[in-house]
Formats: sequence, C-alpha cells, structure tokens
Amino acid sequence: MINHLGLKAYGKINLGLDVLRRREDGYHEVRMIMQTVGIFDRVDLIRKTKPGIQVETNLYYLPTNENNLVYKAAKLLMDEFDIKEGLTIRLKKFIPVAAGMAGGSSDAATVLFGVNKMFHLGLSTKELMERGVKIGADVPYCIMRGTALSEGIGEILTPLPPVPQCQVLIAKPAISVSTKYVYENLRANDLRPEQHPDIDAIIGSIRKGDIYGIADNLGNVLETVTEKNYPVIRQIKDTMLEHGAIGSLMSGSGPTVFGLFTNPKAAQEAYETLRYNDADGLAKQVYLTNFYNQKENRHES
Repeated sequence: MINHLGLKAYGKINLGLDVLRRREDGYHEVRMIMQTVGIFDRVDLIRKTKPGIQVETNLYYLPTNENNLVYKAAKLLMDEFDIKEGLTIRLKKFIPVAAGMAGGSSDAATVLFGVNKMFHLGLSTKELMERGVKIGADVPYCIMRGTALSEGIGEILTPLPPVPQCQVLIAKPAISVSTKYVYENLRANDLRPEQHPDIDAIIGSIRKGDIYGIADNLGNVLETVTEKNYPVIRQIKDTMLEHGAIGSLMSGSGPTVFGLFTNPKAAQEAYETLRYNDADGLAKQVYLTNFYNQKENRHES
C-alpha cells in the first residue's frame, strides 16, 4: 500500500503558438509546439482513512476546494473508481501562477498520475490523457511532457524529438493576463500571413537538432493582443535579446517571457540584470533553467 507520494509538476513554454480558427463551441483550434522546462511545483499526496479530499497550498490566494484543478483531478478518478478512502494534496507552487506556463494543468496532471499509482488503478498514460482533457486542454500534454506538436484545442498530441539543450531564462512581470480576454480579442482572420508563426519550420529545426533554427522561427500569434496591451512584455524580450538570447518569446497567453541562450555566461548576466539590477522592475519572478525532456511516468521526486 502506498501512503505517500512526493511528485514534481513541471511547467511548459510554447516554442510556437498559432490559432487557426474559433470553433462554434467557443474553443479555438490551435497548432502549438509545447516544451517542458525545469521549473516545477511540488505535489505531495497523503492517503487517509477519513473520506474526502483536502487541498493545502503555500499561496493564500489559491482555492483549496473544487475550484482548484488538483481537487478536480483527484475527484475525477476517485469518483470513477469509487475510492472510499480520503486524500490530502499538499501543493507547493514555484511555477508562476496565471503566467502561460500551464502550472495548474501540470499540477492536475501530476495528481492524476499520483492517484492512479497510489490506488493501483491500472490506467495507461493514454487513458490518463483521455481523462485529463475533461479538466483542461493542456492537461493531456502535461501528462505526456517533453517536446510535442499540439493541435485541436490542445488535446491532439504528436511527440517530437527532444529539443537540443540550452539555457532557458524565464521572466514573469508583475501583471496578470486573462487568457479569456486574449483569445476573445484575437482577430486571427485579420492578421497578415507573416504574423502567424511557421510551425512547420520549427518542427523541421527540431528534427534536425538545430537550436538556432528553432530560435529563428519562434512565434506566438497571441503576442499581437498581449504585447499591445502590456508593453512590458516587449521590454523584457528586448532585454533578453540585448544580453545575448538567440531568441525570445511570450509563452501561451502571457505574460511570461522566455529567452533561449547557448552561452551560459550571457544567460547568467541576463538573469542577474532582470532579477537584481533592473531599476525599472520589469520582472517580478525570474528563473534560469533548461529544457526538461523526460517523457511520461517521470513525475516522482
């Protein structure tokens, strides 16, 4: 019997994000290149005899009831398999919240993985992914991890070869961005062709193991909305490029920005500029990490 699991929930960035159209059901069809990075939340699952799901977090403003995706994930499986025992979920957040890095989705994916293992439910990765999409469009990818092409509303996933390793600088400014607002104000049909990222070019560079080709083709169509409303995003990108990034992009709907570096010294200097020496206070949270290329079933601490 497993009474405790210590797990890691890794964040993601988008190396490319294109929106093809808005569907009649309100969802948007996307074509994205997803990549796991080395920033993670810690998720502890503790089995208990008393029924019910209890959520504890290190951030006072996060919900601890059914409005938290980790609660929904646990309840989904515990209801389906009629689990009578209880579960305490201790969530320690490090991935920036509401930042375009799928932190909440990754936490939910990790709980699905953990509940499946703790209670010996026997679900395959594919079966977990099929259930994960009921919680959120990014959850199936967060179960799979690594490098992948994401299509549909995000649930159609094609694994890609691992991206060549480099330093990844991640910076989140002290603003919040509504994903709903960004998508509702995107006018994909009105954009010029060059405003859409070349997803196929990124895939080609990934298959060749060409980090410079990947960096040259980074693109996110949602920047056309978010950058216009929040100029700080462009300022952070420019700062990274000025300090030696081979490419910089906003992740998801923002506001997190990442830069790719092949020179560790330049990456460190850019980190220190944004983290310590920036008089303008561009970034509230700054992390220097790398790509995380492990695939499924690697959630344990």
